[in-house]
Amino acid sequence: MEILGIIVVCVLAVAGANQLAPRVRIAAPLLLVAVGVAVSYFPEVPDISVNPEVILIGVLPPLLYAAAVALPAMDFKRDFQAISGLSIALVIISALLLGLFFMWILPDADYATGVALGAILSPTDAVATTTVRRVGAPQRLVTVLSGESLFNDASALVVLRASIAAMATSVSLIGVAVSFVWAIIAAVVVGGLVGFVFVRIREGVPNVVVATAISFTTPYIAYIPTELMGASGLVAAVAAGLVTGRGSIRRLTAAHRQSDQQTWATVELLLEGGVFLLMGLELKALVGDVWESNETVWHAVWPAAIAFVLLMIIRLGVVMTLVAWIARRSRRVIAREPLLEQMQDRLGDAEVSADRMTRRFQRRIDRRLADIDYYRTTSIGVREGYVVAWAGMRGVVTLAAAQTLPAGTPYRSLLVLIAFVVAAGSLLLQGSTLGSFIKLLKLPDHRADAADERRRLNREMVAISVEVLHDPVVCSDGMLARNVQQIRMLEDDDDFDGDTLDLRLHNAAEMRRVRRVIIDRQRVELIDLRDRGAYSSEALTLALARLDAEEISLGAHAPR
Repeated sequence: MEILGIIVVCVLAVAGANQLAPRVRIAAPLLLVAVGVAVSYFPEVPDISVNPEVILIGVLPPLLYAAAVALPAMDFKRDFQAISGLSIALVIISALLLGLFFMWILPDADYATGVALGAILSPTDAVATTTVRRVGAPQRLVTVLSGESLFNDASALVVLRASIAAMATSVSLIGVAVSFVWAIIAAVVVGGLVGFVFVRIREGVPNVVVATAISFTTPYIAYIPTELMGASGLVAAVAAGLVTGRGSIRRLTAAHRQSDQQTWATVELLLEGGVFLLMGLELKALVGDVWESNETVWHAVWPAAIAFVLLMIIRLGVVMTLVAWIARRSRRVIAREPLLEQMQDRLGDAEVSADRMTRRFQRRIDRRLADIDYYRTTSIGVREGYVVAWAGMRGVVTLAAAQTLPAGTPYRSLLVLIAFVVAAGSLLLQGSTLGSFIKLLKLPDHRADAADERRRLNREMVAISVEVLHDPVVCSDGMLARNVQQIRMLEDDDDFDGDTLDLRLHNAAEMRRVRRVIIDRQRVELIDLRDRGAYSSEALTLALARLDAEEISLGAHAPR
């Protein structure tokens, strides 16, 4: 009963923090950490310590999977270089440089121990993504930060695993590099395969609840065999999520997608909030362990402060290098536009008259031209680079990873407390100032362009509706072609009886049938536009969500 009561209180605390956060303009994770810290010092609250494997194995795979499903695959591919630079290169550089610092200030710690702590402090948390999205920053920044938080957890844990192995035995640099590459490649292959297979399996399950229940196993089925192979199970969970998110639009029904979205959003809210709450509750036990090892909290605060400054300096340097590289690459890509337009003009009507190979080539040209427009209109400059640099908050992975250090590690309790101070301090400092920082930089406002893009996309969808309504093969009832709004009003009119009832029910049923044809054709067109990159992922996602909502509404109003 006591455990049940604790769980209920924690769920209510998570729900309350997320409800209160928008009103007080403080990120919900910060509130939960503060609540956890305050509660941990109540007289009757015992010291709380959770096995870190519970976080690393039980919590992170579904969290990363849920975030990956929601990440637009099109934007992810366009900014793959920036995301990989932040999630892999930055993690490795930070771990190696911080290793030198910790080896210098901790006399009994070797370089491997220092690198291990550097790897623990390297991964960023997804909290920044919520803040950046809330203040209306460009979607490209949201994508880059989301992608970084997905993959840097896994890369940091791979570096940590290699560092822990180096503490016990001598490990060659080549061996570490080979292990790192294997951990990533094998995980991507296994995770992608699991995501592909499970989308096909769920496609054949008409029961929405059962299909959603099956989805709960996907991140773990990707994680477990990958870890047994010596690769990164977290990367596998992310890969499975990316493949699932892309394939679900083609393979799953609207009801399946809506159920997945709502259910996984709830799971994500509770798991992420629970871990932040746990992060605050564990403070008391951490401080007690440090006192028992004849050290003080001050011995953790000043190294953590210096480490935080070093992390920000390193991050700023890497981010600005990436910004310069992205700008050069964008200029090279944009310079190809005249050549691609010439090739497009020569192909002409290839999509209609030419063979499959030519049409595929035409599609690739369309995609490249769309990418060029994307890089031109949503550039990442110096101001955006400052946002990315300041958005590098540490969080739950840092604390969970710190607790996986072997029991015999020198200064273990102190190292764990340093990780906690860095994570909590960055959440407090950066999390409370990131919104104001973004507004101060006055990033370009793309909301007018986004609204215009949505209007253009809506006109294309309306054109498809008109085409279907005037197609005699599809629309046998001439009344339906007069006015869509008039038919929808007729469908909602309940004030009729007798012979008119039969006529109007016939019209309503016919309208639902035609509307389903319209929805199907519009969805096919939206998927084609997505594959060609003709519109932003934000506009396409919104349009697809509207189609899903209308399709579900049709099912709800159908006679039973």
